[in-house]
Amino acid sequence: MSITVQINPARRIGQRSPLLYGHFIEHFHRQIYDGIYQPGHPLSDEDGFRTDILDAMRRIKVPIMRWPGGCFVSAYHWKDAVGPNRNPMFDKAWRVEDPNTFGTDEFVKMCRKIGCEPYICTNAGTGTAEEMSDWVEYCNLDTEGKFAKWRIANGFETPHNVKYWSIGNENYGFWEIGAKTTEEWGVLVRESAKMMRHVDPTAELSAAALSDPSWNLNLLKLCGENLDWISIHEYWDMMPEVNAPSAYEQCMAFTDRIDHSVHEVRGMLAALKLDGRIKIAFDEWNLRSWHHPNVHTIRQGVGKESYVTPRDKNDDNSTYTMADAVFTACFLNAMHRHCDIVGMANFAPILNTRGCIYSHDKGIVLRSTYHVFDLFVNHLGDTVVDLWPETALPTMTVRHKQGHSVTIDSLDLLATTYSDKPGMAVAAVNKEPDKTHTITLPLGGKTQVILHTINGENKDSYNDVDLDGVRTAKTDLGVHESAAEIALEPHSVNLIELIPVED
Repeated sequence: MSITVQINPARRIGQRSPLLYGHFIEHFHRQIYDGIYQPGHPLSDEDGFRTDILDAMRRIKVPIMRWPGGCFVSAYHWKDAVGPNRNPMFDKAWRVEDPNTFGTDEFVKMCRKIGCEPYICTNAGTGTAEEMSDWVEYCNLDTEGKFAKWRIANGFETPHNVKYWSIGNENYGFWEIGAKTTEEWGVLVRESAKMMRHVDPTAELSAAALSDPSWNLNLLKLCGENLDWISIHEYWDMMPEVNAPSAYEQCMAFTDRIDHSVHEVRGMLAALKLDGRIKIAFDEWNLRSWHHPNVHTIRQGVGKESYVTPRDKNDDNSTYTMADAVFTACFLNAMHRHCDIVGMANFAPILNTRGCIYSHDKGIVLRSTYHVFDLFVNHLGDTVVDLWPETALPTMTVRHKQGHSVTIDSLDLLATTYSDKPGMAVAAVNKEPDKTHTITLPLGGKTQVILHTINGENKDSYNDVDLDGVRTAKTDLGVHESAAEIALEPHSVNLIELIPVED
């Protein structure tokens, strides 16, 4: 039985910001060193960046990149990683040595190569408001002051013009270096924002938050006038200590109320009459949390085999199956539906660890999640419009990782139009592990229908070195006039292009 889905392109939900397709990279394991930055490697350019990774990032048109953390930033002092004289530092967050050879100038240079906006997260753990504002001086002032002059002396006469800045990372958490109380946080953010704006009034500022009323209300009451964004993070399949990835059906349970934190933060912004001025930056998100045992604990691991070596488990490509692709598409669909308040989202991270790109010495692997970004970025429309099924969507009951049963919709549907051309694009996700669902889209005249499908042979398919288990297939379904009936394969992510045909 086919489900008829109505679309009204005249009823606009909102304009999606391209920043919803943002990404994140941190000084963690193989993301920077032995990742994107490998001077002297046969695949690296004259600046030390892996060209195959840069090409993959350009293909998905990365709009914004958040850096340098993450937990790393809360004990990071940016001045130690610019200029010719750099000394290694001991990273107290991840308990490894960082050579400081990749710093602010290298990060901005990388962003310019990709064609994306740099988004710098500042040290609000052991750092100060002055150190944060000095960083803005270095990046954004023309010639005034010693920090702009220092940048010029380092070979960058033109300002970096970093527009997006975040004050802190997860400073509410016990695991964060320099964690703050609710009262401490509001004061630090207020004074930091004040100094940063005195340097560059055009900079857009965010601050670390979460969907917690006491934390957010204090922050917004003290600092709401100084912020453009409020930053939230979420991972669903939590594995910091034990690397036990959820099975496909368990991952589907995580799609239930996938946008709960947006609803909660939206309510707080509305209560303080800030929802028209402050947007949500969902600037760290992924289905699966990073595996890093024995560092975010009271009793620390002794011996690198107990806390560094286990991080290699993040790079097991068999982990990243169609479950990750389906979840990622559902998350992006939800953020599109909230495009009036969510202006940015950053997949964490873009490379290695749980990233959508995996690198090795001879090349890269594009994981299942990469194909979702490729499809959405390059084919989905930028204007979200109203869509509704004529009958109730089918449901499925799955067991959550915590043991309880959850009943969820089997399909996740989103309709968009384009601001620069005619036509529509529908993102259609089928979460069912083994059942095809068919939808019918009524059409208003002759329409060419093109179906793009991300899938593998089964729900546990994945990509690896010399293994192409998850692929995108393009099918021209021909020209239809009154309606198009489209079969959605089990465990698939689909994008349907509806292109009007002139007589």
